[in-house]
Amino acid sequence: MSVLNVKNLSHGFGDRAIFNNVSFRLLKGEHVGLVGANGEGKSTFMNIVTGKLQPDEGKVEWSRKVRVGYLDQHAVLQKGTTMRDALSTAFQYLFDAEAEINELYAKMGDEGADIDALLAEVGELQETLDSNDFYQINSKVEEVARGLGLDDVGLDRDVDDLSGGQRTKVLLAKLLLEKPEILLLDEPTNYLDEQHIEWLKRYLQEYENAFILISHDIPFLNNVVNLIYHMENQELNRYVGDYDNFLNIYEMKKQQLESAYKRQQQEIADLKDFVARNKASVATRNMAMSRQKKLDKMEVIELGKEKPKPEFNFKEARAASRYIFTAEDLVIGYNEPLSRPLNLKMERGQKIAFVGANGIGKSTLLKSILGLIDPISGKVERGEYQHIGYFEQEVKQSNYNTCIEEIWSEFPSMNQAEVRAALAKCGLTTKHIESKVEVLSGGEKAKVRLCKIINTPTNLLILDEPTNHLDVDAKEELKRALKAYRGSILMVSHEPDFYREIATDIWNCEDWTTKVF
Repeated sequence: MSVLNVKNLSHGFGDRAIFNNVSFRLLKGEHVGLVGANGEGKSTFMNIVTGKLQPDEGKVEWSRKVRVGYLDQHAVLQKGTTMRDALSTAFQYLFDAEAEINELYAKMGDEGADIDALLAEVGELQETLDSNDFYQINSKVEEVARGLGLDDVGLDRDVDDLSGGQRTKVLLAKLLLEKPEILLLDEPTNYLDEQHIEWLKRYLQEYENAFILISHDIPFLNNVVNLIYHMENQELNRYVGDYDNFLNIYEMKKQQLESAYKRQQQEIADLKDFVARNKASVATRNMAMSRQKKLDKMEVIELGKEKPKPEFNFKEARAASRYIFTAEDLVIGYNEPLSRPLNLKMERGQKIAFVGANGIGKSTLLKSILGLIDPISGKVERGEYQHIGYFEQEVKQSNYNTCIEEIWSEFPSMNQAEVRAALAKCGLTTKHIESKVEVLSGGEKAKVRLCKIINTPTNLLILDEPTNHLDVDAKEELKRALKAYRGSILMVSHEPDFYREIATDIWNCEDWTTKVF
């Protein structure tokens, strides 16, 4: 049974087309992976099917009374709300049913009230409360919070005080508590630590209903989906199986199309040559006309436009001094300590990955080393001659510059051709380059930020979750570039497949934290 039908969908922004007459169908129980390069329209598609965006053309039809839950990578939690309150909003429809029951009881006191009819309504609503465990809401909230590690943070904590990973967990926990018939998940593993990615993987493997998942985490996709929909060149194509199976079929079809294109181009060239040589001769004119008719009727094979693949080559500054930093009795945190006293040392050439659960202070430690925040106690001494490239985990402020303006403001000595070339090398198309940063996808915004770092000579890279939102090609190219980089690296990452080939040292921050696990 079909729960979602998308028919003849076309959509674009300005003169940039995203979809052209695409169709999509979701059946009950299907676990769909929605894949494609950054900027192909995956999040736009989610916004259209949830009604946040109206398509230029086409229809979106959901089954009647189906409840849809959407994990949006850009969702915002309201300041002043505790985690418990935020999670409890998952049961708002039940609280509404309870309020309705109280109103019905009040109406029973009215003169001439149809008591039997009112009692029947109350019975239906009460059954809804009982079948959805309304009277066990607190224990259900605590159970899911425990599964995602949120109970360690404290359910009475303000959501505005949470790290990026903790906020993602709150949104995800709320969605899972709602138990919708359809889950729509937009990059749910971003900011999640390894332990809770594993928990989510098990949850989705056992999930009985349908879901659509956007993710660039290939091992995760392979474990949870049974269908792939691939977005490319304004088209949406369906493949049965996991991501690896899709990739094999996609590459095979691409090679077959390229071979057919080459054969056809050779045939076209031969036909044109024959027509040109023989159309003037009376003896061969009919044959030439026959070849021309064949040319006119031929359905010409077109190859899809190749997306520019990113090339990340970091400019390197002169070598830094031997020690990058030395920390003595360093206690990090804001209002309260996040670590025991730390005595750490990093030498030139080391590439260190900070790993561990969300909220234990990995980003705080990076900022303390950089001097962006003061430690609670102790000190950090940085070495000399350091030229730092810093990739921050989250950039909250809006940016209404175009990509060209954004890079030009950082590198005023470049001419426009050089700015465009620098952005193109990061995998951005002309349309992206001329767009405002604010309207780009998460992956495209990350590429603009990387463009600044790549074109600045550095000898120390500080990278806080650099792979969030990056597509598969960009992630692989960034891994290659960081392995080739001769400077030093301090990096926070939750992707073992990414950091293990880069890091000379892996520091587990759970060994130092004051948090209880």
